[in-house]
Amino acid sequence: MDFLNNYLIYLIPVIGLIGILAMAVKAAWVTKQDAGDGDMAQLAGYIADGAMAFLRAEWKILSYFVIVAGVLLAWSGTTVATSSPVIAISFLIGAFLSAFAGFLGMRIATKANVRTTQAARSSLAKALKVSFTGGTVMGLGVAGLAIIGLGSLFIVFYTIYVKNVTGSTVNGEDMAKALDVLAGFSLGAESIALFARVGGGIYTKAADVGADLVGKVEAGIPEDDVRNPATIADNVGDNVGDVAGMGADLFGSYVATMLATMVLGREIVSHDAFGGIAPVLLPMVIAGLGLIFSIIGASFVKIKNETDSVQKALNMGNWASIILTAIATYFVVQWMLPAGEFHMSRDEVNGGIKAGSLIFTKNGVFMSIVVGLIVGTLMSIITEYYTAMGKRPVLSIIRQSSTGHATNIIGGLAVGMESTVLPILVLASGIYGSYHFAGLYGVAIAAAGMMATTAMQLAIDAFGPIADNAGGIAEMSRLPEEVRHRTDNLDAVGNTTAATGKGFAIASAALTSLALFAAFVGVAGIEHIDIYKADVLAGLFVGGMIPFIFSALCISAVGRAAMAMVEEVRRQFREIPGIMEYKAKPEYEKCVAISTKASIREMVAPGLIALITPIIIGFAFGPEVLGGLLAGVTVSGVLMGIFQSNAGGAWDNAKKSFEKGVEINGEIHYKKSEPHKASVTGDTVGDPFKDTSGPSMNILIKLMSIVSLVIAPHLNHLVDTSPRIQRELHRQSLNNTYIVIKNDKNL
Repeated sequence: MDFLNNYLIYLIPVIGLIGILAMAVKAAWVTKQDAGDGDMAQLAGYIADGAMAFLRAEWKILSYFVIVAGVLLAWSGTTVATSSPVIAISFLIGAFLSAFAGFLGMRIATKANVRTTQAARSSLAKALKVSFTGGTVMGLGVAGLAIIGLGSLFIVFYTIYVKNVTGSTVNGEDMAKALDVLAGFSLGAESIALFARVGGGIYTKAADVGADLVGKVEAGIPEDDVRNPATIADNVGDNVGDVAGMGADLFGSYVATMLATMVLGREIVSHDAFGGIAPVLLPMVIAGLGLIFSIIGASFVKIKNETDSVQKALNMGNWASIILTAIATYFVVQWMLPAGEFHMSRDEVNGGIKAGSLIFTKNGVFMSIVVGLIVGTLMSIITEYYTAMGKRPVLSIIRQSSTGHATNIIGGLAVGMESTVLPILVLASGIYGSYHFAGLYGVAIAAAGMMATTAMQLAIDAFGPIADNAGGIAEMSRLPEEVRHRTDNLDAVGNTTAATGKGFAIASAALTSLALFAAFVGVAGIEHIDIYKADVLAGLFVGGMIPFIFSALCISAVGRAAMAMVEEVRRQFREIPGIMEYKAKPEYEKCVAISTKASIREMVAPGLIALITPIIIGFAFGPEVLGGLLAGVTVSGVLMGIFQSNAGGAWDNAKKSFEKGVEINGEIHYKKSEPHKASVTGDTVGDPFKDTSGPSMNILIKLMSIVSLVIAPHLNHLVDTSPRIQRELHRQSLNNTYIVIKNDKNL
C-alpha cells in the first residue's frame, strides 16, 4: 500500500498506456479481417482518401490558429504571477493530441467499414464484432491519450511549480499556477474539438443533403447508390464528422471534466497519504478505472444469432462498465480520501468557516460520483426514447408525414422541444444532489463520474458511422439483399446510439461547465455574481443569445454548401450521359472538393465567436459580467443542444422506418411513397440540427468556460480596479461614514 501511496501519481499515465496497448491489439485485429473484393476495396479507398484530404486541409488552417494562439498565450503567461509562458507548450500538446485522437478514430473507421460489409456477407454477429471493435479502437485511443497527456503534464507541472519550490503548499498559489498552466492543455483540446466538430458537421451534412434531395427525391435512387455523385462525399462525411469530430469532441470533454475537478480539488484541505493532493488526483484515478472497465465491458458486446438484439448487446457492455466503475470507485474514494470533514478554502474567513458553507465527507464525494453515473444513464435512456424507432415520438412524426412535408416538420420540432423537459429536470436534480453531497467539488466529481466510461460510450457511438459506411459500401457494390439487411440492422441501432451519445455529451458538458464556472469564480477572485446588477444582467442576456447566432452560422453554412452540392449533382446527371444506366462513372471527387472547401471556409466564424467573446467581455466589463455571460451561454446552449440533437435524431429514424414499411391509418407505406418523401424533407432539415449545430453546443459552452478560466488570473486584477467596483466601494465607504456619524450624534 505504501508503494501505491508514493507512486500513484506516476501510475495514472501508465493506465492510459494500457488503454493505448489494448487499442493497438484491437486495431491490428480489425486490419487483419477480409476487406472484400476489388470493387469494395476501391470504394473504401475513395472514402479513405476523401477523409484524409479533408483532414489535411483542416489541419493546415488550424496550424495557423494554433501557432498564433500559442504565441499569445506565451506572452500572457508573463503578465501575471500565477501563470507562465509554459502554458503555450501545454496548449500545443493539447491541440496536437486532440487532432491525433480524431485522426486515430478516422483511420480505423475507414478500415473497419469495408471489413464490416464483408463480415455481413456471412453473419450479423461477425459484422457487429468488426464494427464494434473498430469503435472500441477509437474509444480506447481517445481515453488513453487523454489520461497520458493530462497525467504526464500534471506530474511535470506539479514537480516544477510545487515540489521544487521551497515553502510551497498544495492549496496555495504555486498549485494554482501549476493548474493554470495545465488549463492550456484543455484549451488546446477544446479549440481543436470545436473546429473539428463544426467543420466536419458542415462537410457531412452538405454532402448528405445533396445526396438526399437530388438522388432520393429527384432521381429516385438511394443516397448510397453508386450512381449518386454525392455518395462518396456523404460516406466521407460520416468519418470526418461523426468519427474524427466526435473523437476530438469527447477528448476535449474528458480532459475538461478532469481539469475542472482538479482546480476545485486544490481548494480542499486534505490531510491524506498523498501529500494533500488526493482531491486533485481523484478525478484522474476515476478516469483510469473507467478506462480499464470499459475494456472489460467491451467483451460483453456480442450476439450469436441473426435474431438477437444488437441494442441489448451494446447495453450489456455499457451497463457492465458503469456498474464495475461505480463499485471500484467506492473503494478508491475510501482509500484515497481521509476520514473527517472537508470544506473549500474559499469558504474560510478569519481563521474560521463562513456561515452557511457546505461541509462534506468522503462518503458525500462517493455519492456525488454515483449521482453523475445515474444522470448519465438517465440521459441516455431518455434520449433513446425520443429518437428510437418504434417509440411514441418517432411514430408521431411518421403519422404526421401522411399529411405532407409541413406537418412532418411541425411534428419534428415539437418532439425536439418536448425532449428538453426530462433531461433538464434530470440535470437540475443531478446538480442539486451532487452539490448537496459534496458542494461544488461534488458537482465536478459527478461530471468526472459520468465521463469515467467515456471509452465505452465512444466505442458505442463510433460503431454507428462505421455501420452506416458499411451499408453504403454494400449498396454501392450491389451486394445481395441479405447483406444490406444486416448492415441496415446495425445502422438503425447506430442512429439511436449516436443520438444517445450526443445526449450523454451535452449532459456531461452541462456539469463540466458548471464546475469550470465555479473554478473561474474562485480564480478570478469574485465572491458572487449578482444578476440584479444591470451590467451582469446584460451579460446574461448576451450569453443566452450566443448559442442562437452560433447555430445560425452553422446551419446557414450547411445550407450554402448544400446548394452548391445540389447544383453539382444535378449538373452531372444532366451532362454525363450513362450514369443512370451504370455506363458512366460519376465525378465523385468534385463533390468531395465542394464539401471540403465549404467546411474549411465556413468553420472559422463560429469558432472565433467561442474564443473571442469571453476575452472581449472579460477585459471590457470585468469578471462578474463575464460570469453572467457564461451562465447565459450554459443554460441556452444546453437547451439548444438537446432540442436540436433529439429533433434531428427523431426525424432521421422516422425516415428510416419507411425502409421496412410503416402503417399509417391502416395502410402500409414504403420508400418512394408520398409520406416517405415528406420524411426525407424532415430528415434533411434535421441533418444540420443533429450533426452540425446541435452537437457543437456542448463544445461551445465548455470552450467559453475554459477560455474564461485561462484568462481569470488576468481578470483577478480587474476585480479591485474596474470603475464599477470602485464606485461600489466608494458608495459603501460613504454609507459606513454616515453610520458612524449617526451613532456619534446618538451619543
